[in-house]
Amino acid sequence: MSTTGSNGSLIRIGDLARLTGKTTRAIHLYEELGLLKPATRSSGGFRLYESRAVDRVRWIELLHGMGFSLQEMKEVLEAWWRAELGPEAMSRLRGLFQTKLRETRDAVERHRQIERELLEGLAYLETCKVCGTHEATSGCVGCTQDHGMEAEPALLAGITQGRTNGRAARVPGLVKLEEIERSASATTGRARE
Repeated sequence: MSTTGSNGSLIRIGDLARLTGKTTRAIHLYEELGLLKPATRSSGGFRLYESRAVDRVRWIELLHGMGFSLQEMKEVLEAWWRAELGPEAMSRLRGLFQTKLRETRDAVERHRQIERELLEGLAYLETCKVCGTHEATSGCVGCTQDHGMEAEPALLAGITQGRTNGRAARVPGLVKLEEIERSASATTGRARE
């Protein structure tokens, strides 16, 4: 329900929540953190917001999607209003947005790598559908099926190289944790002597 006041059209917290897809609890939290402020209260004590509050809540959602925490958003707002000059405030925002853009691009590249690994693993596993053997999983370790790849994808190699014949296998290049701990204990013992 909208109310018309001297400042134009005002909306209640429930309407703001409905318009933005947020809960009233989330809107209360935004208020507590200083990210949002009601314009006034009705005679019945209801919070009333200017219609621009919808834009602020959408801004909060947009920044949250970019990986900003609510605390970081609060700091952005505080830094903006503390800046004495517009160009200074804009420069800070530009630097912050550039940092977030780099982080986003790094995350996109990490996700592309994960996608490649998953696609390779799925392509490899697709050929397992035609496997004529009905062996135990240990038979997959020395699989002779032509999977159309030079080597087993990393996602599969980490699984199939872990055990053979019910015993822990020695994976080339890996050292057991027990061996590292034994070596460290021996070194510490010699140092005490």
